[in-house]
Amino acid sequence: NIFGDIIRRILLKIIHFADLHLGVESYGRTDPEKGLPTRLLDFLDTFDKLIAFAIDEKVDLVLFCGDTYKSREPSQTQQREFAKRIRVLSEAGIAVFLLAGNHDMPNGFGRATSTEIFGTLAVKNVYVANKPEVFKIDTTGGTVQIAALPWMRRSLLMSKEETKDLTFSEINEKMQEKLTNIINAQVQQLETNLPAILASHIWITGVKIGSEDSMTIGQEHVLLPGTIANPSFDYIALGHIHRHQVMNQNPPMVYSGSLDRLDFGDENDEKGFFLVEIDTDSASGKRKVSYDFHTIRGRKFVTIKVEINSQDIDPTQTVVNEIEKHEIDGAIVKLQIKLPQESEKLIFDSTVKEALKRASYFTIAKDVKREPRSRLGSQAIQGLSAAEALQSWLNATNVTEERAKILMQYGKELISEIQQS
Repeated sequence: NIFGDIIRRILLKIIHFADLHLGVESYGRTDPEKGLPTRLLDFLDTFDKLIAFAIDEKVDLVLFCGDTYKSREPSQTQQREFAKRIRVLSEAGIAVFLLAGNHDMPNGFGRATSTEIFGTLAVKNVYVANKPEVFKIDTTGGTVQIAALPWMRRSLLMSKEETKDLTFSEINEKMQEKLTNIINAQVQQLETNLPAILASHIWITGVKIGSEDSMTIGQEHVLLPGTIANPSFDYIALGHIHRHQVMNQNPPMVYSGSLDRLDFGDENDEKGFFLVEIDTDSASGKRKVSYDFHTIRGRKFVTIKVEINSQDIDPTQTVVNEIEKHEIDGAIVKLQIKLPQESEKLIFDSTVKEALKRASYFTIAKDVKREPRSRLGSQAIQGLSAAEALQSWLNATNVTEERAKILMQYGKELISEIQQS
């Protein structure tokens, strides 16, 4: 009967996200009421939305695929705010899996990773993976296996002797071989009757990148898609690349992307997380996997480009009109103005800034096309005194009249000293 079919089915609900990067503070300021950087508050707000979704939807597992902080040595405040939120999930009975990314790795040998403290304190429902390992996690929706492949430093996999005299390409090939062997060894440990997930923080060949291009720490090693697309896994959860995308369908191999926009490289990207559902028929053991991307509305980045022509009699108003075409309330705005030299003095910064005040943060960049300076040829200066030649040169340059007077005064004094010596 229908009721019996429902009893036999086990539905495991998982949130997959990555690249939180707490500590990114560019394009922000200090919040006067909370005393914290506004960008830190932005990232915490998006994380709070994910947590609220997890609790409301009664998910069984929150799977984080690395890069908790921007820095390998996060501040105490950043650690406190992250721990507060992990505690909320833990106390809600939701299992939390924390995989170490490249930004989580310590700067020196023997030091702890940024999330290792949760494992040391044995925080309830929280699992930490700093090395390749297979976890069997009991959740409210059933047991799930997670094969962890955190960011692997080359020095942990290869000795100096092994890498001696090798090119980077040759080193990467050896890294691929070693990482493939690790994954294959993990597959041998899996129980076929239980759902299995591979969680990895890695760069896959062919991926479309986003803002992480400017945040890379050290040289990258990459893996071929076929290396980790093992059919023994029901779902492959990836971190490290900030643009969410599906790399493979069967099995699903998915980058969740960064949870929030980090810079203008993410301007046009949707940000959020994946909700993964593994539907198991307990009678037959067959499993069906579905995954959907859920967008989180975070701080917008908006680029406004304006090009002024030399015939424009009111370039300031032209800039303002262009600003008004964009939704900038609460956004981080980059205004780029391209203009001829003669229009530069007609741009009133105070008026432009007033038009941008609805933004959370803004920058203004002017690209002024300057006319090439004319040079005084030998024929032009023949018959002129030194002072007259200097005056002719000043007339041909772009210095202001006031500055030209000062330069002329100093020039005459130097000419006089030379003539008297």
